[in-house]
Amino acid sequence: MKHFSATDLGEKTGDVLAAAAQAPILIERHGKPRFVILSHEEYERRVVRKDPRRAFNLADLNDSEAAALIEALENSIKND
Repeated sequence: MKHFSATDLGEKTGDVLAAAAQAPILIERHGKPRFVILSHEEYERRVVRKDPRRAFNLADLNDSEAAALIEALENSIKND
């Protein structure tokens, strides 16, 4: 995910919007994540149509979830 500062949002609006048209972007304020900007199509796909995919912070996973993720990644590598 591309990152932009809140200042970039004000000074480079066109660049920020162009990036958001391609993929969700993160807006940081004082070096901390504050907002995510995504295209309307991406919003529709994720929210309105109830996209089953979810995003996680690895630090938030419990041991069984982390083990399941590692197993899925290893299986994916073996199948390539």
